[in-house]
Amino acid sequence: MTQPTTIPDAAAAPQEYIRSLLDLLGERDPLSVMEELPGWVESRVRELDDATLRRPEAPGKWSVIAVVQHLADVEVIYRYRTGVILERDGAPIVGYDQDIWAREGHYRNVRLETALAQLRVMRAANLALWRSLTPAQLARAGMHSERGRESLPQMLRLLGGHDLVHRRQIDRILAAVR
Repeated sequence: MTQPTTIPDAAAAPQEYIRSLLDLLGERDPLSVMEELPGWVESRVRELDDATLRRPEAPGKWSVIAVVQHLADVEVIYRYRTGVILERDGAPIVGYDQDIWAREGHYRNVRLETALAQLRVMRAANLALWRSLTPAQLARAGMHSERGRESLPQMLRLLGGHDLVHRRQIDRILAAVR
């Protein structure tokens, strides 16, 4: 079965979004998938000029640099979500609008080196935290404003699938803009 290159909108169709991410991840270990991301991104953008990396695949869509900044910002979000859940089992987890973050965070002006550095450092710190969690900590969950109860292991599986979605997106963008 061929996997789709796009996924349902997280806010509009949360259950379909979850299913798409988990299907894409399959049986892969989410932490292993997440560990691959910074090197994978760097291998795709190495030797590409700034103009290519800033060109969106279509009007109103993101460029490769915008996707990399999104991935870096997601690390901050998931670090916060993990901390909130560790602080208080059942804590609320607020959804967010990635397009507003892109617009208000001026993704179109971000330097690739800055976004990559953020992604590298935050991903390494997050992986160290997630790998250190005890079974009792991993049993905790938060209440996502759009998706309902979300355990830490489920959250990590979703993030692994999210990485794979954006890897496909980067490949799709590069195929369109080169």
